[in-house]
Amino acid sequence: MVKQIFVNLPVADLNASIAFFTRLGFTFNPEFTDDTATCMIVGENIYAMLLTNERFAGFAPNPPADARAATEVLLALQLDSRAAVDAMVKEAVAAGGNTYSVPQDHGFMYQHGFQDRDGHVWEVFQMNSPPEG
Repeated sequence: MVKQIFVNLPVADLNASIAFFTRLGFTFNPEFTDDTATCMIVGENIYAMLLTNERFAGFAPNPPADARAATEVLLALQLDSRAAVDAMVKEAVAAGGNTYSVPQDHGFMYQHGFQDRDGHVWEVFQMNSPPEG
């Protein structure tokens, strides 16, 4: 069984990305942070490694994708409430990101999303607990 997940994302300006995600409430592990990378703590055993394009290229078999031109991944984060979803999207836009759609209410799930400064797509959602039965 997998114990942790580390999603690696290339970023053009590491300090700007750290500032962006700090504004959204994320924290970083200083033990895995230097001038070329940082470890963003997303949740229990869930991390996003934000790597400069050059550092990312050293790990990947292909050049980093330009997330503004093509979607390489959809990162989906479950939050506790609709208000938390709306607040995160609002803060992301205020911090220099953008939204690409209107909120969607599917009854069992409420979702919205944003693109960070590098164009990576972050979908945030609140899901009702499944019915017990």
